[in-house]
Amino acid sequence: MKKVAFYTLGCKLNFSETSTIGRLFTDAGYAVVDFTAGADVYVINTCSVTDHADKKCRKVVKEALKYAPNAYVTIVGCYAQLKPTEIAEIEGVDMVLGAAEKFRIVEFITDLTKNPKAIVHQQSIEKVNHNFIAAYSIGDRTRTFLKVQDGCDYPCTYCTIPLARGGSRSDSIGNVVNRAKQIAASGVKEIVLTGVNLGDFGIRNGQREDKFFDLVKALDEVEGIERIRISSIEPNLLSNEIISFVASSKRFVPHFHIPLQSGSNKILSLMRRRYQRELYTERVATIKALIPNCCIGVDVIVGFPGETHEDFLETYQFLNELDISYLHVFTYSEREQTAAAEMEGVVAGSTRADRNKMLHILSDKKRRAFYQSQLGTVGEVLFEDDQKCGFMHGFTKNYVKVRAKYDPVMVNEIKSVNLVAITADGEVEVTECSQVLAH
Repeated sequence: MKKVAFYTLGCKLNFSETSTIGRLFTDAGYAVVDFTAGADVYVINTCSVTDHADKKCRKVVKEALKYAPNAYVTIVGCYAQLKPTEIAEIEGVDMVLGAAEKFRIVEFITDLTKNPKAIVHQQSIEKVNHNFIAAYSIGDRTRTFLKVQDGCDYPCTYCTIPLARGGSRSDSIGNVVNRAKQIAASGVKEIVLTGVNLGDFGIRNGQREDKFFDLVKALDEVEGIERIRISSIEPNLLSNEIISFVASSKRFVPHFHIPLQSGSNKILSLMRRRYQRELYTERVATIKALIPNCCIGVDVIVGFPGETHEDFLETYQFLNELDISYLHVFTYSEREQTAAAEMEGVVAGSTRADRNKMLHILSDKKRRAFYQSQLGTVGEVLFEDDQKCGFMHGFTKNYVKVRAKYDPVMVNEIKSVNLVAITADGEVEVTECSQVLAH
């Protein structure tokens, strides 16, 4: 039996797609093995959002060939769509597949002979704009990442995702509900909804047929799934009706991750974001009024062209005063074929790094304050299959990370626990209540 191993860079959407590609190989008679096990085929799923995509790709290829010098190496994902020729020149790469081709990977890998020149199968992103391919992760995590939407129609000036994934398109509500039922039947307790622009769900064949809120209502009726989490949603698409529904939902958890990118209206305009900071403030206030214990995560970019010291301080102060729970901080980096790459006011690399560090410190402060607010309460924790220094971990509905003494019986169980203290490394220690909330 031939062996295949995977490595995924980037977002939850990439993880869902890697898992789906893995099932294609399993159906074709391959055994999926760990990266270090010396596979016959290595599939590296790449990202174009994070820094140094080329450097990371080269490093993973080199590591794969260290474990299996004669392995057949295939590169897929966003970076593969954007830079196929560049990737094909990386030593050790045998095949590069674009966005439309990656789910046909088993068809393309018919011969594992390594050739002097990599084979490239990639077409213009316009040809895949209306083609939605479903994906979900299963069997490798306690929770499942379920892809319901792909692509984006928002022309943010810093972003290459529309170039790498095409225009916004979605699955149907019926298909998503059926897939959620299948996932529930497999024993998974939590589904995380994923997409490039999740709140834009509902476009098929270039036409809007549904709204994200319609999907939320339909999924809330799916029996067998204990929790549904919204991975990330734009503030202009997070409507009050969605917030109100989650507040009284049977399955949707009190956790929103809402990209901000900047607390300066000037910078938001330069980024071509579809809101200003005042709307973001309203969204946070509405959430906290209806769901006081809700966890709110924020994406923010530092060092965007034209961001002065005063602009950054405006962002810092805005975030400091907001009732949010944690930050995902990204340092701006230039991307070819984006409008921002041509803008004036380039921020020095050292300044970008300093601003990143300041916001990471603020994020730690925000997370600790949020965790502190939850001490003394009872949380429902879904425990995961991990073990580190004798402890296992899990998350409450509102995304507080807890740790408990490892017990294999508790894996993939939702237990009622008392949140009692914050550890030195920022996790929450718990004591068990007697009631098991899910089996």
